[in-house]
Amino acid sequence: MRYLMTFSYDGSKYQGYQKQPNGKTIQEEIEKSLFKIAGNTAITIHASGRTDAGVHAINQKAHFDLDYKIEVDRLKHSLNSMISNDVYIKKIEIVENDFHARFDVISKEYIYKLNMGEYNPIEKDYVFQCCEKLDINEMMRGLKYLEGTHDFRSFTKVDEEKDFERTIIRTNLLIDSKNKNLITFIFVGTGFLRYQVRNMVGTLIEIGKGKKKSTDIIDILEAKDRRKAGITAPSSGLYLNNVDYSK
Repeated sequence: MRYLMTFSYDGSKYQGYQKQPNGKTIQEEIEKSLFKIAGNTAITIHASGRTDAGVHAINQKAHFDLDYKIEVDRLKHSLNSMISNDVYIKKIEIVENDFHARFDVISKEYIYKLNMGEYNPIEKDYVFQCCEKLDINEMMRGLKYLEGTHDFRSFTKVDEEKDFERTIIRTNLLIDSKNKNLITFIFVGTGFLRYQVRNMVGTLIEIGKGKKKSTDIIDILEAKDRRKAGITAPSSGLYLNNVDYSK
């Protein structure tokens, strides 16, 4: 029986989502609990994609298989009673046996939170403390140049990828209604390369500071050279907000 799980997590104390030999990961935390539920049988969960160290998720998705059927609310309750309080299972549903949480993704939405105001130590692990006024309008213009299907080689680690073409369906920049210094970048795309969102945000920050112009995005994309883009924004402000499977 195949199950699809929707879950959120605070990634600030983890070495990313994907299980690895050294360091605590989100995948390991969930699989340890599933191991107990399945009667000390190893269960592998397959996520929509990995997130790096310090990155958070609001609606991450992953599937896993059990040899027997179990009531989904009971399974959700059992998992939440066992796993770390940095992780919360929001929903579990039964899916077709050929469903795959990664390969069936239609689009993903990432958001990035940034503070332009005074440094806030309480939010430092969840909102990037830029603490500098940025040109919002110029950054919004820069965002629009990122939309569409492009070779995003300038915004990723070249040695880790072979196919650099991705489609960004929609972007936006929102200003918090109560705190005008808190802004949120939104990226919806068919998929993202490693560090792509953080590198795009880093470039937009440089545009906001006046170090680059919004139209420079065109040249950066055409250059296909990571050195032409901006800094890599810190992981603290990045969230996987949603994963869509609807066609």
